[in-house]
Amino acid sequence: MTIKDKFFGFLQSTVAPVAGRVGQQRHVQAIRDAFIGAIPFIIVGSFLLVIAFPPFGENATNIWSTFAREYREQILHPFNFTMGIMTLWIVTGLGYNLARFYSTLNPFMAGLLSLSTFLMISAPVSDGALSMQFMGGTGIFTAILIGIFVPEMMRLLHKYNVGIKLPHQVPEKIRDSFDLLIPIAIVMVTIYPLNLFIHAETGFIIPEAIMEIFKPLISASDSLAAFLLVSFIAQVLWWAGVHGSAITGGIIAPFVLSNLVANQDALAAGVEGTKLPAIFAQPLLDFFIMFGGSGATMALVLLFLRSRAIHLRTIGKMSLIPGIFNINEPVSFGTPIVMNPTYFIPWILAPQLCGIFTWCMFKFELVHRIIAIPPWTAPAPIGAMWATNWSVMAFVTVMINLCIAYVIYYPFFKMHEKELLEQEAANAKADKASAV
Repeated sequence: MTIKDKFFGFLQSTVAPVAGRVGQQRHVQAIRDAFIGAIPFIIVGSFLLVIAFPPFGENATNIWSTFAREYREQILHPFNFTMGIMTLWIVTGLGYNLARFYSTLNPFMAGLLSLSTFLMISAPVSDGALSMQFMGGTGIFTAILIGIFVPEMMRLLHKYNVGIKLPHQVPEKIRDSFDLLIPIAIVMVTIYPLNLFIHAETGFIIPEAIMEIFKPLISASDSLAAFLLVSFIAQVLWWAGVHGSAITGGIIAPFVLSNLVANQDALAAGVEGTKLPAIFAQPLLDFFIMFGGSGATMALVLLFLRSRAIHLRTIGKMSLIPGIFNINEPVSFGTPIVMNPTYFIPWILAPQLCGIFTWCMFKFELVHRIIAIPPWTAPAPIGAMWATNWSVMAFVTVMINLCIAYVIYYPFFKMHEKELLEQEAANAKADKASAV
């Protein structure tokens, strides 16, 4: 057995099953689903931010810029109550989705208690007003911890029969509400006093302390090495037949969302678009690297469209329209790319080289950094421009990446095409002989 066969065998027999189990782990799934549930609010909020800060400079005199300066406060008001409080959607969704894995829990009640607990420790009241400081990106890690703690605490209470027992004659909704009394009391005597203690000892409330702990990880997440690692893992898993983006996305979501919020805050503070603090946000993967879908397969679709092999040309025609909207199942499974050694190298290499080039474009301040999250089905050049406040250089970067991926895929495509042409010729010869 060759080294190549051993490597591919290792991916198939070891990496894919482990990754599959990680992807099916209930906490990972609940976190992923909570972030997915918050996406509509994030998209709408991002769109409003783009309207409030036109890509023309603060002193521009066109209609858009004048309108944005005059009504910025009104435009940003819906932003503050969509993306500006996205942590509330996430903590509620996480509590709800995790509780769904336990048949003994009421998901709605778990979501409500998760929200209540988060607000109790993250939104101190001053002069009758709740602080919104940690309702945005800075409260994400606290939301994840609370969203896991509350359902797990409720599960343990039910497991050991700790609670208020009411007769079965009592309506179900009333029993559900009374089931929440003990969990609320436990939060009151554990999490809330802990918050007061930490504040007394350090001057931080729990969300501030957690952000201090996670600062090194957040900083490390916004690096070329972290970006390439995430891309590499996702591509290997996809090739092995596992939904790589679902697994890596659930893990990196808090970090890339924190990076996005840091850019939005800096933009609102007047920082120039190319000098915003973070590079690695989700649209960097969705539009600059994975154009056409995972593996930058739009380049492969364009190659297939001009192929002399009937099979590949047919796949190219079937894959073009979905690929424009970043859906690449037709090309991934029709080629196939999954578990196909011929395409393993370009499948991994194309996103890596495109990622390095794109990172350099951002690092050298040639492209406005990411401030918005468009729908992932937006065509890549449009999504890239939308995410970067309509930076023309974002469009240019995507087009150059398409060329890079095209060149990388080309020799492997020609190898595959040659094999298929030989098969088609042999089949044609056999059909001709049988006809005679």
